[in-house]
Amino acid sequence: MKYADIIIDISHERLDKTFEYIVPDELEEQVTEGVQVVIPFGQGNRAITGYVVGLHDKPEFDVTKLKPIARIMKDSIAIESQLISLAAFLKRNYGSTMNQALKTVIPIKRKENEKLKKEISLNIPVAQARVELTEMMAKPRHAVGKERLLRELLQVDVLDWELATKKLQVSSTHIRDLEKKGILKVESVRTFRNPHINKDAARKHIVLNDEQEAAAESIKADIDMGRRKTYLIHGVTGSGKTEVYMDVMEHVIEMGQQVIVLIPEIALTYQTVMRFYTRFGDKVSILNSRMSPGERFDQFERAKSGEISIMVGPRSALFTPFQKLGLIIIDEEHEPSYKSEVIPRYHARETAVYRASLAGATVILGSATPSLEAYSRAKSGEYSLITLSGRAQGQDMAAVEVVDLREELRSGNRSMLSRRLLELMADRLNKKQQIMLFLNRRGLMGFVSCRACGHVLKCPHCDVALHLHKDGTMKCHYCGYTTRAAKICPSCGSKYIGSFKAGTQRLEEMVKQAFPQARVLRMDADTTKGKDGHEEILSAFAAHEADVLIGTQMIVKGHDFAGVTLVGIVAADISLNESDYHSGERTFQLLTQAVGRAGRGSEPGIAIIQTYQPDNYAVVTSAAQDYLSFYDQEIAFRRLLSYPPCSHILGIQVSSENQRDAIGQADAIAALIRQTDDKIVIMGPEDAYIGKLKDVYRRVIYLRDDDYDRLVRIKDAIDKFLLEQKQYRNTNTWFDFDPINTL
Repeated sequence: MKYADIIIDISHERLDKTFEYIVPDELEEQVTEGVQVVIPFGQGNRAITGYVVGLHDKPEFDVTKLKPIARIMKDSIAIESQLISLAAFLKRNYGSTMNQALKTVIPIKRKENEKLKKEISLNIPVAQARVELTEMMAKPRHAVGKERLLRELLQVDVLDWELATKKLQVSSTHIRDLEKKGILKVESVRTFRNPHINKDAARKHIVLNDEQEAAAESIKADIDMGRRKTYLIHGVTGSGKTEVYMDVMEHVIEMGQQVIVLIPEIALTYQTVMRFYTRFGDKVSILNSRMSPGERFDQFERAKSGEISIMVGPRSALFTPFQKLGLIIIDEEHEPSYKSEVIPRYHARETAVYRASLAGATVILGSATPSLEAYSRAKSGEYSLITLSGRAQGQDMAAVEVVDLREELRSGNRSMLSRRLLELMADRLNKKQQIMLFLNRRGLMGFVSCRACGHVLKCPHCDVALHLHKDGTMKCHYCGYTTRAAKICPSCGSKYIGSFKAGTQRLEEMVKQAFPQARVLRMDADTTKGKDGHEEILSAFAAHEADVLIGTQMIVKGHDFAGVTLVGIVAADISLNESDYHSGERTFQLLTQAVGRAGRGSEPGIAIIQTYQPDNYAVVTSAAQDYLSFYDQEIAFRRLLSYPPCSHILGIQVSSENQRDAIGQADAIAALIRQTDDKIVIMGPEDAYIGKLKDVYRRVIYLRDDDYDRLVRIKDAIDKFLLEQKQYRNTNTWFDFDPINTL
C-alpha cells in the first residue's frame, strides 16, 4: 500500500502543511507527485482538493486514522518534482504558503478544452482510388466536388477539413458520403494554439564580431566541460547581446537540451520575438499576458511533450515544464518586472539560478545597465562577468547633450521642450529622419522640487524624496518622518516649487503645435489598450509611417529602429526623485536605455537630456554612458546607508478593513521582532505608501540586516506567531524581501 503527502488547496496559513492519505489500490498507477486529487477533509469529511507532494511506502501516522484519496481531479495536470522543489524554495525564501507557491510554479491549474482539427485521408490503396476516380468521371452526372477531393488526395497524404471545404469548395455532405463508402476516412486530431508563428520566416545566419564570438565561445566551452555557471553579460546598448544568446542557445539545443528566455513583458514585441523565429523556426514558442488561457495551456503542453525547445516570455515563463532544461537567459535583467508584486514576491533572477541548480543548467543574465545586485555578485566572483564594450556593427554611441531646464526657465521658456531640442527636431524632420521623445513618468506627482534651482525636499533620516500627500503634508515612507508641504524653496527662496505636472498627451499637443507637418504617434497606456495596440504602433513607426514617436518607458525597452537619429528625454528628474532608494539606479538605467535608441542605423545619433539637476551623478554618468562610474558612486551610497545589495531589507505589510486591528497587529509583530532579536534594525510600524486602499488600512514595518537568513528566521517566527495568536484574526500579513518598490 502507498501513502501520499498532500497539501490542501486552500491559501490559509493554518493549513500550510502536508496531510497523509492512503492511496487506494485502484488509483495507485494514477497518483503521482504533482497530481491534483479530491480528498475527504476534517470531521465532516467534506470533499476538497489538494496536490500530492510526496509518496512513500511506510505511513508516518496510525493507519487506522488515515483516510483514502477519493479520486483524482478530472483533467489534472501533474507537476514535476523539480517544480515542487522550486515551490518549496519560494515559500522558504520569499514568504508565502506552500499552496500559494505551488500555484505560482504550476503553469495552469487544469486543462483547457483541447483544440481539435479534422483531417481527411484515403482509406483505400492509391491504385484503387484511381479506379474510383476513373469510374466517377465516366458517369455523365457525377459530383464535381467529390472528383476534386479524390484528385487532391491522390497528391497529398492528408488534407485539412477546412482546406477541403473552403479552398476546394467540397461540401461536407460529399465528404461524409465518401466516408460512408469507405473510400476515405475523417479523423479528429489535437492541434496546438500557437500564436506568432511565421511560416515564411527565413532562417538567418549572423556572423559574430570578435567580442561577441569570444563571449559565446567562453560560455560554450564551460558547458562542454560540464561547468554550469551564472554569467552576466554587460554590453552597451546595441552591442548584440541577443546574437550571443542565440549562438549559445543553438549549441545547447544541438546537445538535445531546452532553453528558457525571459524578456520583460514591456519589451516582448513582435520585433523581438521574430529574431528568435527567424533563427530557430518552429522550435520556438512564446508566452505573454495577452494570450488566452487555451493558448498558454497549449504552449506548456508542447513544452512537456518536447515539441518545442525554446520558450520566450516574461517572468512566468521561468516555470515552463521542460524535461531537459539546459539554459536560462534573462535579458534586461535589471528590469523591475522580474520581481513579482503578488505573493510569493519572488525575484526571477534568484529563482532562475535555483532552478538551474536543480536541472544542471546554465544561466545567462544580460543588460547594458545591470542591477547593482547582479553587478556586485559579478565583482565578487559569484557570477562570471563578460563585457561587450562596442556596438555590434561598429557604430559610434550616440552623442549626448544635457540641457539645464533652470536656464530655460530664466530665459522665459516654460515649455516642456527646450530650445535646443526644438532646434534639433526641426533639423531631423527636414532630413526625413525619425525622432523619439521619452517622457519619464515614474514617480510623477510624488516629489516636490524647485524649478528655479533644482532642489528636492528629502527625508533627513533616509535620504529619499519626501512624498507629497493631498492633505498638504510631505512624508517619508520608510521611517514615517512628516512635515508640512513647502511653499517657498528652502534652498533659494523661489516660489517655483511644487510637484511636476506633465503627460504624454500634453507633449503630443505641443509637438503638433510646433511642427504641424510632422506625423506623430503616441504610445502609452491609453493608446495600447487593444490586444495588438503595442504592435500596431511600433510596426507603423518601424515602417516610417510616422516621424515622431512619443511615449513613456515602454518605447525605450529593447526596440531597434535604424531610422531614429534623435532621442529627446523630456523630464529626466521625475524618476530621480521617487521616494525610494532605487531612484538613482532607475534613472540611470532609463536614461542610458533611452539614449541607446539613437544612432543604431547608418546615420549618427544624438540624445538630449532635459533636467533641473544637470550635476546629479545619475544624469552625468548616463550622459557619458559610463556604467562603472555610476556603479562606484551608487554602491558607496548603498553601503553608507545599508541598503541592498550591501544589506538586506524585509518589508512586512499588515492590512485590515479595521484600522485598529491593522495598527494592533503591526505593533504586536514589531514587539515580537524586538523580543526575538534585539539587534535587528527596525523602521516602523508606519502607514504604508498608500495607507488606505479600497477601504483596507495598511501598515508597514521594515527590517534591515546584512544576513538574509537572519531575516528568514524572523519571518518564520512571525509565521508561527500568526498561527498561534487569536487577537487579530481579521488581518492579513505578507512579506517582501528586498522590495523593489516602497510598500
